Amino acid sequence: MSEALTEVNLKNINRLAIPATISGIAEPLLSITDTAIVGNIPVNGLESLAAAGIVGSFLSMLIWVLGQTRSSISAIISQYLGANKLKEVENLPAQAIFFNILLSLVLLLSTIFIMPWIFSLFEAKGKVLELCVSYYSIRVWGFPLTLFTFAVFGIFRGLQNTYYPMIIALIGAVLNILLDFALVYGIDGIIEPMYLRGAAWASLISQAVMAILVGFLLAKKTNIRLRLVFPLNKELTRLITMSLNLFVRALALNAALIIAVREATSLGDKFIGAHTIAINLWLFAAFFIDGYGAAGNSLGGKLLGAKDYPNLWKLAKKIVRYGLVVSLVLMLFGFIFYYPLGRLFSNEEMVLSTFYGVFFLVILGLPMNTLAFVLDGLFKGLGEMKYLRNVLLTATFLGFIPTLYFGKYMGWGFHAIWIAFIVWMLIRGLALVVRFRQKFKPLVQNP
Repeated sequence: MSEALTEVNLKNINRLAIPATISGIAEPLLSITDTAIVGNIPVNGLESLAAAGIVGSFLSMLIWVLGQTRSSISAIISQYLGANKLKEVENLPAQAIFFNILLSLVLLLSTIFIMPWIFSLFEAKGKVLELCVSYYSIRVWGFPLTLFTFAVFGIFRGLQNTYYPMIIALIGAVLNILLDFALVYGIDGIIEPMYLRGAAWASLISQAVMAILVGFLLAKKTNIRLRLVFPLNKELTRLITMSLNLFVRALALNAALIIAVREATSLGDKFIGAHTIAINLWLFAAFFIDGYGAAGNSLGGKLLGAKDYPNLWKLAKKIVRYGLVVSLVLMLFGFIFYYPLGRLFSNEEMVLSTFYGVFFLVILGLPMNTLAFVLDGLFKGLGEMKYLRNVLLTATFLGFIPTLYFGKYMGWGFHAIWIAFIVWMLIRGLALVVRFRQKFKPLVQNP
């Protein structure tokens, strides 16, 4: 590898971070597009918005729980790339993706038969529950496709290439937006309006196109083949262990998100509608900031594989600094467009007034999110999955949940959910700062 590719500077970090930012926001952009368009449906608009929020949260949970193989593949490939031993793990991705997709199909088929029960756990009732089942029965088939796409994105990231994932993500996002308008509202004389079901079909078609394109690029542009070959790679056990730690971590992460949705739903339709808008903007900002986490993931694993600890330390400082700049820009944007952003997603005054009452908390929490998201990406590249698991468990069960229910007891209402999110992210960010300093500062001083 040339020195220019491993030098830690703004150019090389942005070479990975900017495409990763664009590709990273593809999934939340799909959800945001659905939310904005569904929130303005002329028939059952409020109920459709609530259903899209509930189903979106559940699908995000499934994707985040089973999509952890992406980070494990990326970490191992980048470390072997840094050690100039990539040939030894070329058959690993196919083995990992095969078992992951198989598991996703089992989970998909098992949830199909208990959909009403699942969404009733989110306090969905009546028309909202009916729309949840209708929406999910279509969107769920995109679940294995998204897992496949994310896993291949992880391969490219490990190879220090975030450009191809960006291209695929852009194609998927643009296609989804065009299909949303065509299928939700219809095209006069050509397509009848499908409303919420149209949004589900738009997402599914976009996910299928992305999966086909990313598989084609992997076959044409790399030496890695998605052909299942035996014997099992020696690193498969480590990959599974890393993925299991991230699996438990994702369960804790989604416990917080699901509890938040459930509490918002129990407050009433206007609150889950407002929460849907807020959480989509929160996730959009998260993936925007996470571009520097992706750069840390790719470069961090490579530098660890090369045992280049001084540059690893330098990398951590730079990606945090750059991430904070991005978060400050997003904060400014949020305050300037405070009211227009709400009206983009809904025309229901009750929903908007509720959303405006908590949006300032979403904006003020962005710098804390930066610490957590950027260092989270770096730690995944370093293979520190066990520590990430423990941090999420602590932040969720000793931070988020106690804060939420204390706030509920104190009568903070809807604000309690978003104050709990701020506490949650603060614990996550500070814990990663402390761990990185403890583990890697001595290695920099005594390499």
